[in-house]
Amino acid sequence: MRNILKSTTFLAIMACWLWSTAFVGVKIGLEYQTPLQFAGTRFFISGIALIVIFGNLKKYFNELKKYRNFIIKLGFIQIFLQYTFFYSGMNLVPSALGAMIIGSSPLFIAVVSHFSFHNDKISPLKLASILIGVIGIAIITIGKKKVEMGGYAELIGIILLFINNLISGYANVIIAKKSAGISPMVLSSTTLILGGILLYIVSIPVEGIDLSVKPLNYYLSLGWLSFLSAAAFTIWYHLLQRPGVKVSFLNIWKFLIPVSGAILSWIIITTEKPETVSIVGMAVITVSLVLLNYANRRYAAK
Repeated sequence: MRNILKSTTFLAIMACWLWSTAFVGVKIGLEYQTPLQFAGTRFFISGIALIVIFGNLKKYFNELKKYRNFIIKLGFIQIFLQYTFFYSGMNLVPSALGAMIIGSSPLFIAVVSHFSFHNDKISPLKLASILIGVIGIAIITIGKKKVEMGGYAELIGIILLFINNLISGYANVIIAKKSAGISPMVLSSTTLILGGILLYIVSIPVEGIDLSVKPLNYYLSLGWLSFLSAAAFTIWYHLLQRPGVKVSFLNIWKFLIPVSGAILSWIIITTEKPETVSIVGMAVITVSLVLLNYANRRYAAK
């Protein structure tokens, strides 16, 4: 049992489940605060909480000093840049189209990994797994809301979301390549704090400052989102640092995020109910993940 809890598969599923809970939390939080400011606040609190949990401040700041250049680079790329493109893009496209593009991120990450690692090439089996997963995402998305193409503004939004996916792929690659020796908790804490501060600073001229007292729902959602960001990023950084873990294989587990997110929405939000087309999409994604595990076993056997 202990080995299962420490396995890459279990930890990847746990991280993806945590990220999937963000949909409901963000939906609640954005009723009371603007997007960039809410994201900045959330990430900053996550980073501070990790410092408290880490405890050993001397060791923490020694690692921060030793790897400061890499940490600054990652915080700027993965938290600030990626989420800036994400929120800017989602603001310009219909939610269904945006969800489909973001849901296809494992495909983009696989492409980036293909050109970054000699031992992480796109095999026919891996490509099939990814494409089946993308089809599952498309089925769920189209089933929820018809995807419509608009004018130039939506085209710009699509481009921004594609860039977001590529940035995500690049961030995963540099963590796997260059983060050896850094504690995953120190890495996630510092990048979250830096990214959160940058997002908040950028939000001020764009969104203004809102210091009003919010209702309890807002603080509950902010607290949960801060916790899940701290936990999920730390787990993910740890997995990317594990010897033998391939970036492309690991990120295919992200197909679970919309599946788990939809199930949680059906449970928590009373206006949302299961639909046949969504269940079909989930079944397709399950096939994708079964194929992923088969491909992983074949790779391990070699």
